[in-house]
Amino acid sequence: MWQHASWPGSQVAESSPRGHALQSYASSFTAVEGNTTFYALPNAATAQRWADSVPADFRFVFKVQRAITHEKRFRSVEEDLAEFLGAVDPLRANLGPVLLQLPASFGPEQLDLLFSFIDEASSGIEWAVEVRHQGFYGSADERRLNDELFARGANRVMLDSRALFDGPAQTAGEIEAFRAKPRVPVRAVATAETPVVRFIGQTNLDSNEPYLQPWVETTVRWLVQGKNPIVFLHTPDNAEAPELVRRFYDSVALALDREYGVVLAPLPPRPDPVSPTLFGEAGT
Repeated sequence: MWQHASWPGSQVAESSPRGHALQSYASSFTAVEGNTTFYALPNAATAQRWADSVPADFRFVFKVQRAITHEKRFRSVEEDLAEFLGAVDPLRANLGPVLLQLPASFGPEQLDLLFSFIDEASSGIEWAVEVRHQGFYGSADERRLNDELFARGANRVMLDSRALFDGPAQTAGEIEAFRAKPRVPVRAVATAETPVVRFIGQTNLDSNEPYLQPWVETTVRWLVQGKNPIVFLHTPDNAEAPELVRRFYDSVALALDREYGVVLAPLPPRPDPVSPTLFGEAGT
């Protein structure tokens, strides 16, 4: 998401004008997950407004619509893909990997459908694939998945929800996260040039540190190798997520400087505290 009722004035810049939530978010952070496109695609005017709201180095990681991945399972989806690509065309300059988030029922026996889709889709797209079926973990099918993604220059999305499920489920956000978030083994494997990590942590930010430190080390290694990792960090209701991002980013910057003498530009500072303003426009 790029907006939350508690963020303006504390985690991102104050954004009083209606419709300026994305611009405010993009002034503090460098990428966003586009979950809305899973349910509905933006019209041309909306997509252009999004493009005009972000700097040149900002990246959108959009999820393709559920008709492709969940309903049709990559069968006869040429028109759906064309519709998706047309909808995000105004954002091409800021387009990061496009996310194919597969349902937990999409198993190894269906892999050929996925690979055929990637082979036949637009060559100008960098794909990122998130699998949730247990058959993709610790098996020959997992090795095949990784090898085939590598051969196609497609990224395997790395999901880490350990911190969430090791924490309490007391608040409404925590209870909902326990119910809805996936629970799969963790894999730190970069199959292409833009590794995508999705970390789901606890409300108590300090409790996330033991789970995040390995990702700090892995991210540093990727950066030194010349890769361009994108790391998304969530908390149960995401009120604390921007602070978790800043902690992680600062840890990566410190490790890069200490171990390799590489200076990572800091994120923009937190805004001066002011009274929060509720956004009127729904974002992703």
